[in-house]
Amino acid sequence: MTSRASWRPRLVALDIDGTLLKWIEGAGQTHEQVAPAVHDAVRRAHDAGAHIVLASGRSPHGMTTIADLLDLEGREPAWVVASNGAVVFRYPPLEVVHEETFDARPAVEAILREHPGVLVAVEERGVGYRVNRPFPAGELSGDMLITDVADLVAQHVSRVIIRDPDSTAEDFLDLAGRLGLHGTDYVVGWTAWLDLAPVGVSKASGLAHVAERLGVAAADVLAIGDGRNDIEMLQWAGRGVAMGQAVEPVIAAADDVTGTVYEDGAATEIARWFPDA
Repeated sequence: MTSRASWRPRLVALDIDGTLLKWIEGAGQTHEQVAPAVHDAVRRAHDAGAHIVLASGRSPHGMTTIADLLDLEGREPAWVVASNGAVVFRYPPLEVVHEETFDARPAVEAILREHPGVLVAVEERGVGYRVNRPFPAGELSGDMLITDVADLVAQHVSRVIIRDPDSTAEDFLDLAGRLGLHGTDYVVGWTAWLDLAPVGVSKASGLAHVAERLGVAAADVLAIGDGRNDIEMLQWAGRGVAMGQAVEPVIAAADDVTGTVYEDGAATEIARWFPDA
């Protein structure tokens, strides 16, 4: 963490769900609306010359609408980190500039041996997802194309989602810990939602790629997030800030904690460095 005497972030990395967008209670999804205070704070940082980079577990086509809500268009297309760091793209227009893939078949087969009823999804870019069975409404963006599991993981992929509406996040943490999932990194969401990714790939690795392209050091990055998939990002950034409703492992990884998403905590943190005139 850098000295705060004259520090001001050159790049602001923002999670989406639970950071920019408020959760719909009991629905497993967020309102597709950015609060005015958050929108204004992001715009102030953008207009002051900071690079605004969205960093999410969402697939690329699930992030462009949020970039539109933030009015991130400028002289050059914005940088966006999608799929928990596996995909980096510019927008608009959507142009993938970096992608990491892996062989997910061994991990998926190991999970299915223990939980044969889980839902499995792989991104079908520009369309939605290929899934073995439909996910609960609102949990995936785009269309769902029913596909046999063997075909889902026949090719290398950038990310696999494992979901079980009848289990808990703790169940999945225990499952992942027991299986080890060799050759694969994983992160468990708020519910029984498991993201499988290439080893070493996270929001931090995606942001490091963007920062290198922009000539920005990690020490000059402010990152804000609320989920377990934000931990590496918060540790990597010069200043990592957890949302107030984050679970304890996320708070422990952060340099500071702001208000909850319902209190527009992201706006509060950004305003420390880019105050309203």
